[in-house]
Amino acid sequence: MSTQSRQLRPAVDQLEITRGRWVHNWDAENPDFWQSVGRRTAGINLRWSIFAEFLGFAVWQLCAILAVYLPAAGFDYSTSQLFWLISMPSLVGATLRIPYTFMVARFGGRNWTIISALLLLIPVTGLALATANPETPFWIMLTLAGLSGFGGGNFASSMANITYFYPAAQKGWALGLNAAGGNLGAAIAQLLVPIAITIFAAGTLQLPMAGLIWIPLILAAAAGAAKYMHNLSNARSDVRGALACLREKHLWIIAGLYIGTFGSFIGFCAVFPKLLADTFTEYSSLQLGTAVVSLAFLGPLVGSLARPYGGQLADRFGGARITLAAFAVMAALTLALMLSLGQVDFPVFLGLFLALFTAAGLGNGSTYRMIPAVFALSGRRSGRTRAEQARSAAAALGLVSAIGAYGGFLIPQVLGLSLSKLGSYVPAFGVFVGLYVLLLAATWFCYVRRGSGFAGKA
Repeated sequence: MSTQSRQLRPAVDQLEITRGRWVHNWDAENPDFWQSVGRRTAGINLRWSIFAEFLGFAVWQLCAILAVYLPAAGFDYSTSQLFWLISMPSLVGATLRIPYTFMVARFGGRNWTIISALLLLIPVTGLALATANPETPFWIMLTLAGLSGFGGGNFASSMANITYFYPAAQKGWALGLNAAGGNLGAAIAQLLVPIAITIFAAGTLQLPMAGLIWIPLILAAAAGAAKYMHNLSNARSDVRGALACLREKHLWIIAGLYIGTFGSFIGFCAVFPKLLADTFTEYSSLQLGTAVVSLAFLGPLVGSLARPYGGQLADRFGGARITLAAFAVMAALTLALMLSLGQVDFPVFLGLFLALFTAAGLGNGSTYRMIPAVFALSGRRSGRTRAEQARSAAAALGLVSAIGAYGGFLIPQVLGLSLSKLGSYVPAFGVFVGLYVLLLAATWFCYVRRGSGFAGKA
């Protein structure tokens, strides 16, 4: 073997790792590197990223789940206050996603996964203490609801990190799988928390268990990330690049689309337990021995499972086309829910809502897949290098995820306002129908219509 071959070999079939598990020769677009060492390493990082993000989503949903049980446990909070507990985590989580977008570049993907996982210990421990006393003031509970937004912030850094690990042709599936694994945390939390607080209750609710059950899993995620994950030295973004993204009109257009898809998913995840309890009290949960199983977990479950297929379909047919179809289905289903609310039996209501969650999940994956495609095309037209395109796309992924997550705050607030001021959820669903139609039109005009410049490419 020649000297030149020996010098090139480490860049192709092995990782150049320095202290702190920093990798300095990552090149996912190099087929030889990807097949020899890239695919396996990316898979390891993806799996631990999913686990940490899964726990983030679980913690993010805790207050939305607890809000249903607080009155029965003796907490004297008004309906308006309960909806604030449901929506506050999304408000804080969405805001945290903005700085979290830059944490991977600042600290490294492995390092920030460890830190962000350990931060989850703050809200789960606080909620365990606060829910033990029905006299806990509302402001303390609201503060803890806000701190559970740490879990929502994890998504932005996780997705920005994973986008560096995979070649462009596989980003849709990888990002969809990463997001779906995280989203499943909402479903599993809504399944496990009611069981945990009732299984050993003996006639009373053990609300502190809602926080305590996650502590060992959080510690395991931090330890696993420390041992197995990597930091990529080429994962670089900066504030200047993000500010440049903010001047891109397509950032705001896609962020609006993401409010409609992911915002709907996380917003309905948060409010679905209360919506079921208010609309079909007798069917909202099942008694299994001494434990209670809430059927609310089915919504986030199907939405989470659908998300990677939205990314996969986007890889094949184009993200804009799948997003367009998702909004059309979401508008139709929401209209059906609005017209039938209070007039149909429980199986029909549940079936319509599960279909809505599925459409939102598919739209999550396809809309998110549009971001690197749109920014890569814009970057090529502007003469940017491949590295600059990747950094711009990573910044956009985080910023869009942040803006879109505000939908998780808006949806519970609109539903709560509709119920408190108008006495019904129906007007709120009418607002959502109009929003989906508007976003459908924007998707077609900007990314599907011939002559838009992105037709067949986004």
